[in-house]
Amino acid sequence: MTFGFPPSAATSITTSAGSASRLARMLEPAEWAAAGIPLLRNPREVVSGLHTRHVPAPATGVVAVLDHEDRLAASASFSQRSAPVDGWEFRNVLLAHLRRVIPHDLRLRAPVRTAVLLYCREGDERWTEEDGAWMWGLRDACTLHGLRCGAYITLTRGGWQVLGEGRGGRRPNSTSSPGQFFDGAAEAEPLPLRTASGAAEALRRTAAR
Repeated sequence: MTFGFPPSAATSITTSAGSASRLARMLEPAEWAAAGIPLLRNPREVVSGLHTRHVPAPATGVVAVLDHEDRLAASASFSQRSAPVDGWEFRNVLLAHLRRVIPHDLRLRAPVRTAVLLYCREGDERWTEEDGAWMWGLRDACTLHGLRCGAYITLTRGGWQVLGEGRGGRRPNSTSSPGQFFDGAAEAEPLPLRTASGAAEALRRTAAR
């Protein structure tokens, strides 16, 4: 004979409240689209440059800061361990990496630099709750670091996509080799970059397009 005790009502309420809080810390695609996120001038160039520099594998994020001309000023990559989907936790991860690679702009009356997030994951291009949590985290981290909240980009086996904009492409994707799509065209002299990486693969220092 087995004896046991059912979970208390207090435990059930606490668990439900925690789940509800996590669900509240994410953004639906419609909310993101209505937030006035600035459009990237050349999203393919940004994605290709970040992919070449960091070579993200699934469960790897790349947070980057662009100047007022959409030129890359700093970037950092990191591997995301399996954890509950929570925008607050994701916000802390992004904020920690932003603080490592670039000074805050809280002294300015209005942000002049923009942070974007490229997240490489499994699955297809459709929005997931994890995407929603990263969106929430990116927006909050930008507010706390004095930056404009920029694009959220997913990178999957099928290609890349700027969520909320409908812009994307098949290459690069999560299986692409670094630098595979550099066409050799003339490019402007890149800015000196401060780059940090926590990804499993070695950091690429190749110039971004």
